[in-house]
Amino acid sequence: MKTNGWQKCSQERLEEIDLFSEDYKSFLNDCKTERECIKYFSAQLSNCGFSNLNGLIRAQKKIKPGDKVFVINMNKALVAFALGKAPLEEGMDILCAHIDSPRLDLKSNPVYEGSGFCMFDTHYYGGIKKYQWTTLPLALHGLVCKKDGTKIDIKIGEDREDPVVGVTDLLPHLSDKEKAVDIKGEQLNLIVGSKPENGSVKEGILRILQKFGIEEEDFASAEIEVVPAGRPRDFGLDKSMIMGYGHDDRSCAYAVARALIACQNPNKTAAIILVDKEETGSLGATGMKSRFFENMVAEVMKLAGEYNELSFKRALNKSQVISCDVTAGFDPNWPESSNKKTEAFLSRGVAFCKYTGSRGKSDSNDANPEYIAKLRKIMEENDIACQFTEMGKVDVGGGGTIAYILAEYGMEVIDAGLPVLSMHAPWEVISKFDLYENYRFYKLFLESF
Repeated sequence: MKTNGWQKCSQERLEEIDLFSEDYKSFLNDCKTERECIKYFSAQLSNCGFSNLNGLIRAQKKIKPGDKVFVINMNKALVAFALGKAPLEEGMDILCAHIDSPRLDLKSNPVYEGSGFCMFDTHYYGGIKKYQWTTLPLALHGLVCKKDGTKIDIKIGEDREDPVVGVTDLLPHLSDKEKAVDIKGEQLNLIVGSKPENGSVKEGILRILQKFGIEEEDFASAEIEVVPAGRPRDFGLDKSMIMGYGHDDRSCAYAVARALIACQNPNKTAAIILVDKEETGSLGATGMKSRFFENMVAEVMKLAGEYNELSFKRALNKSQVISCDVTAGFDPNWPESSNKKTEAFLSRGVAFCKYTGSRGKSDSNDANPEYIAKLRKIMEENDIACQFTEMGKVDVGGGGTIAYILAEYGMEVIDAGLPVLSMHAPWEVISKFDLYENYRFYKLFLESF
């Protein structure tokens, strides 16, 4: 699509976009960590008739076409299935997205005092421009696990009456242009207090933490993320866009989950995968490189009475996948980094990336033209706006997704998601039109492909 999608919207479609965007903004406001996302999605799936797969496994209860199941991995990843009419051996239609976003994490021993302040030491997560995380109101979200088994949820900085924390920056009077952007990782320390108690600011902060039931040593078994404080907002005087934290990749994850919930009577089994750790290489037990998804496919096939080793391998090999991840949108303030012929533009619909990676297509999945042709056909037949894109100029841009990991099973895979401005910044921007158009495509893929 080479024209702005808003021009083709009927009044009915505009109202659908508006409603979907408002729901998405509420989700984005409430879900700033992986655990918060999984809690939200599992509740939505449960409310819409999906059964917990672990309970069915324990009961050895058989499942059949039309049944819907989901299973959570360590509270930071999730897979779900809507069983289709066709045997699983014939493959699945799979949507996958990641739910982690760039941020700061508290270290395991973060609390210290210096120069009249109490500070929290952090380690940044994912690819960020460090200077963008200074002078912002930041919030603390996470979980503290105590030795006695107690778990304490933390969310400080989101309510109007909550305090916020932050990383300061040097005033321009004392810094030159180089120092203005040359922030080191070890400088991303949070100022969290300045009022002494018994002569120690740190003691005063620890006293406040004790009110939550947290001792200093408990940080060793805590997972606390530092994220931008505040709600997502309509962006642009025409309210056509959304500015918020975590569009990469929660915009796709939200659309993916909504698509599966709305999916009706799929022929092939429809599945979604929502994973952690994409921003740091997809490693770990909750990342896409773990064996969790294939293990759950085996469990589903066993409960469906279809499991044997060869059928299991065929189910994976014959599956078709959309790797639902965002891409760079053309930015009019930075045109020199993009090729306008191949860059994704906001409000032009689903952005397909045949290959990601960088330079000579390094670390990329390169989708097959036969698969792309079938996708083009259903997009055209259902009037879904789309564009075929790359991320920046050759030898300038590039980026990775989880597509290549699923391709290792022999699956057909292509990336398709939303264009984003200011990607990996604390506040990113997407088009409401693109958000809804991606949802429409994901639902169509699960129902009809």
